[in-house]
Order: sequence, then C-alpha cells, then structure tokens
Amino acid sequence: MESDSLNREAFMAEPELEIPDTGSPEWEKNILKPEWLKVRIGTDRGYGAVNQALKSRCLHTVCQEARCPNISECWTSGTATFMIMGDICTRGCAYCAVKTGRPAPLDGNEPERVAQAVLSLKLDYAVITSVDRDDLPDGGAEHFASVIKAVRRSVPGCKIEVLIPDFGGDLNALERVLEAGPDVLNHNIETVKRLYKRLRAKGDYRRCLDILKYAKEHMPADKRTKSGLMVGLGESCREILYLMDDLRSAGTDVMTIGQYLRPSLKNVPVMKYRSPEEFAFFREEGLKRGFKFVEAGPLVRSSYRAASHFGA
Repeated sequence: MESDSLNREAFMAEPELEIPDTGSPEWEKNILKPEWLKVRIGTDRGYGAVNQALKSRCLHTVCQEARCPNISECWTSGTATFMIMGDICTRGCAYCAVKTGRPAPLDGNEPERVAQAVLSLKLDYAVITSVDRDDLPDGGAEHFASVIKAVRRSVPGCKIEVLIPDFGGDLNALERVLEAGPDVLNHNIETVKRLYKRLRAKGDYRRCLDILKYAKEHMPADKRTKSGLMVGLGESCREILYLMDDLRSAGTDVMTIGQYLRPSLKNVPVMKYRSPEEFAFFREEGLKRGFKFVEAGPLVRSSYRAASHFGA
C-alpha cells in the first residue's frame, strides 16, 4: 500500500486528541471497525501442533493473553510468542488485556519447558516475553536469562528475541539479560510521551529510551534492538515522528507500528483507526530516519513476523 494518495499536509497538521474519562459516555462508545481490519480466522494442523505443545507444557503465550488478532496466522505457521513468569501482571496499563493482580511465585522448571516447546515445534526463531513482575527484586531478569540459556542448550541454532519489561529501570537487571546473549532485545515504547501518564501510569517514557540505548551500547554489533508503538490512541502524526526521532537517538534498529484494538469496555477506547496509507507513510518516515526495518500495518504487533526483522 502506497502513501502517495495521502494528503500529507493535512495529515501532518492533525490535532492531538484527549482520551475521555473512564465511565463517561465517550468512554463507552466504540468506533465501527473499517474494512481493512477484518481478520481471517482459521485453524489447521500447524495451529493444533502449537496449541498442543503449549498446553502439554502448561505454557502461556502473549497471543492468547493479550488477545492478539494474528493468533490464527502465527499458530497456523507454527510460531508463537512465549509469555513467561505467569499470566498475571503487577501493572494495569489502560490498553492491556492481560490480567492484573498478585502473581504466583516463579516456576523454576519453566525455562526447560519453554526450551522443550521450542525443540518440539522445530523453531529457528523464538520470541519470549513476560508480564511485569514488580514483586520480584530484579523484575524477573534472572528468569529471562535462565530461559534464554535453556533454549540455547536445547536448540543451539535458534535465534532468540526477548521482549522485556522495564525492570523498574534497573540496568544491572538488564545486564543479566544481555549477558545471556539474546539476538534481539525488544522493549516496547507503546505510545507517545504525552499519553504515558494516562495509559502507562507505572511506565516512564525516558526510562524506556534509556533501556534501549543501554542495550544497543552493550550488545554485539550484529545483534538488534527493537521497539513497538500502538497508534489510534489520540496521538498526532507529529508526535509519532518525534517518537521515531527519540528511538533513533537511542540507537533502536527495528520499529513496529500497529493499530490499537480495544480488548474490552474496561480498556481505553480507540480514538481513531488509521488507514493503510497512513501506515505506509509511517514506514517511509521510519526508513528515512535510519531504522533498519519498519513493520507497519493495522494488524502489526511487536512480534509479528519477527524472524524477518533480524536480518534486516
């Protein structure tokens, strides 16, 4: 999809939108989804194999917990994003479908179960993420490292991407993950700076950039850093371009941009559905700024087609 048909002058001048108050009439409204957001639902043998490999090992995926619209496509092709450290998050971001509460203690056998699932599915590229675990002294960094090492032992040739939380800004915790040798360090910035307080009460825009910058400076040159953005939450085009500049200043190699989809009425409403032409514009602008790869589209999520980003 080309961006040539986009009125760029008007697009660059679009206003910033304010998210309505929780429980207000505006909060309750749902904008009708456009045609390009229809998702193909289907399952086949590949989907069943992934489901069985996860279920038999009592593993969670962000595909299920975050209600990803691409679950059918990814599972059918034999891939999934493992979500470690349980399915209960210690944070409650306004856009997220993952359960919030008090998590269970860490399962010391989980790293090996993830590794066996990667082996069973014959993956050559594995994506591992987690809930936020603010209840743990290191935010779960050592557990991430243990999972990386277990996968390396079981499937030595497998590339590993980790999508990490912020570990409360603890760079020593981040260092423990980096020492385990992931091929891609992904930390999602999620939204523009103006909306952080409203959407990510326990998050910090600058902290996110500091994590990405530190990772880039301390990883081998052939490894990648990566970050993802949701759009349609009231941000303006100019705010997105400023965010791109900030990510590039932090040395970020790869960026993903996707449309926010409201999981439930408890979550923040969609303020705008962005068109395929707008996503094409964002991709062009990202590449101009020096990102090695920009995956942008209505249904793009952080780990969508992640393997294709590594060699970019």
